[in-house]
Amino acid sequence: MKTVYYTASATTSGGRNGHVESSDGVLDLDLTMPKEMGGEGGSATNPEQLFAAGYSACFENALRMIAERQNKDVGDASITANVDIGQTEDGGFGLAVELIGHLPDLPREEAQALMEEAHQMCPYSRATRGNIDVKLSVDLVEA
Repeated sequence: MKTVYYTASATTSGGRNGHVESSDGVLDLDLTMPKEMGGEGGSATNPEQLFAAGYSACFENALRMIAERQNKDVGDASITANVDIGQTEDGGFGLAVELIGHLPDLPREEAQALMEEAHQMCPYSRATRGNIDVKLSVDLVEA
């Protein structure tokens, strides 16, 4: 990497049924295995939710930057990230992501084009490209 602007640091102890805390203390969460994966579920979060939150925030920011460059108003746009975890062909575990753009102020074609461009710019998309399946879709109904 040519220039580092920021480094995030978090430490987990106890794995999926443990605790995670960022180095600055802002993130301070218990973790639990989802019921769907044999855990207790409950009010704690899990790594897939944290990944979905980070990816959707980063992707929406990329989308807004591109829209601004093109003088397009995305208004009350939002991005939903659905993160799947499951078994891969080789018996291991893998992730898949669906990014849904909620862009009620734009025609579908323009919204889809912005999603495609954001996918090229977003650091999460760049990091996952070729490693996991990422599906892009547009929902023009307000979220």
